[in-house]
Amino acid sequence: MEYDEKRMKHEKQVQRKIVLIVHDIRSTHNVGSLLRTADCLGVDEVYLTGYTPYPKHEHDERLPHISAKLTSQIHKTALGAETFVRWKHSTSVTFTISKLRRAGYSVVALEQTAESTSILSWMPSDKIAILLGREVEGIDPSLLKLCEYAVQIPNLGQKESLNVVQAAAIALYQARFAVSQ
Repeated sequence: MEYDEKRMKHEKQVQRKIVLIVHDIRSTHNVGSLLRTADCLGVDEVYLTGYTPYPKHEHDERLPHISAKLTSQIHKTALGAETFVRWKHSTSVTFTISKLRRAGYSVVALEQTAESTSILSWMPSDKIAILLGREVEGIDPSLLKLCEYAVQIPNLGQKESLNVVQAAAIALYQARFAVSQ
């Protein structure tokens, strides 16, 4: 019986649908690292929204030298993940959030707020979208209102937060491997 329970929990972890919304991240190196992390943790799709830089794609309307430069910079940390991780670019994060909610995803902000839940007690739904915000300022309060809730990573040190990639990795790990007791 114990083996069957463990197998069922494992199947639920693997079956969980996870998407990442990367909004208004400035650093191409962070974008590359997020794509690589998404690959590692089985993220189904990454949405690069707002002014977040993105790799070159088939119908790219940017000037060729700009898209080539950004793609090269992203590649430095993605190490090829940008070519096989499913990603989309959208200037409108509100459209992306709305689309995901209509598709049955719970949208959760990874942000420190007065109402945030500790990531240690977070039990993600079967379809979860994790919203990441700007490296320094975090997620805009107007976007927090579009999320069902926010989770935060407990911090034992003097710094207020982690780099967006490290924080995302922790959240994605929890989203992928959390199991109800």
